[in-house]
Amino acid sequence: MPDLLLAGWEIPGLGWIMAISVLAGLVYGFAGFGSALIFMPLATLFLAPPLAVGAFSLSSLASLVTLVPDALRVADLRATGVMLATALLALFPGVWLLTSLPVMWLEWAVSLTVLGTLVALIAGWRYTRPPGVPAWIGVGAGVGVIGGATGLNGPVVVLFQLGGQDSAVRSRANTVIVLTFSSLAMLPVMALQGAMPAGAVSLGLWLVPAYAVGTLIGRALFTPARGRLYRTVAYVIIGAAGLLGLPISF
Repeated sequence: MPDLLLAGWEIPGLGWIMAISVLAGLVYGFAGFGSALIFMPLATLFLAPPLAVGAFSLSSLASLVTLVPDALRVADLRATGVMLATALLALFPGVWLLTSLPVMWLEWAVSLTVLGTLVALIAGWRYTRPPGVPAWIGVGAGVGVIGGATGLNGPVVVLFQLGGQDSAVRSRANTVIVLTFSSLAMLPVMALQGAMPAGAVSLGLWLVPAYAVGTLIGRALFTPARGRLYRTVAYVIIGAAGLLGLPISF
């Protein structure tokens, strides 16, 4: 363990990356979404996308203690179970894309996915028919493929949950469970495909406490009655992260 921590200490920009992790956790703690939408475009300013994905997936361990216990009590476990099972299978082709596509393509994919998700969230798209197993499978497939390829496992499930009729509390709980466990599933899938970059585990160990601090602060700030305020703040931060992460030199 000490050797892993020392290896992480040598990663350039570690302080900035940890600060980004705290910010991502804070937004995730009070909004129930947005952590990867913030972390990935900003972290890839310092890290190659595969390293950022691997390290951030490990940092999701913090959510098992800070957010998941409360979420399990109010979530729709049938829906989240179907989505997670499908996402696990879909992660394999997603991770293959992560290791096969050029870095520049991945950087563009991350930022454009972030900004596209933000536009869809602000547009306030809604569906009226109650979802069933086919919809849950489709969402899980999107979580796995997009999450595996870019580290952004959130956009599909976030849009799905916010577009439905669930209460703010249940929607947040469902999203937390799907995002936390699909993020953690990235680790074995990447390892099985030989796609875990050197340094991902050591960096991830540094990010776990930073992310935990952020989620605890965010959880303390969460009040269901002020959901609109939280979403607005999250939208502003996500938009800024997406713009800053664009691989454009000025």
